[in-house]
Amino acid sequence: MALKFGARNAIKGKVTSVQSDQIMSLAKFEVTGTFEMASVLTTESVQAMQLKPGDTVELLIKAIHVLPIKE
Repeated sequence: MALKFGARNAIKGKVTSVQSDQIMSLAKFEVTGTFEMASVLTTESVQAMQLKPGDTVELLIKAIHVLPIKE
């Protein structure tokens, strides 16, 4: 069963960098050419998704949050 997300805006992005410490991580994404977005998420989430530079993800934008989804 696929999960549904409450975010209304979703775009594709490519991971350009991931910086992690014990608790939090910062992931940066390239979208539509040279435009860049960033997301702060738990390091546990980064590890669970095995998120790394070069991965293609879907970015869900909801309020002030950018949520990366790796399928």
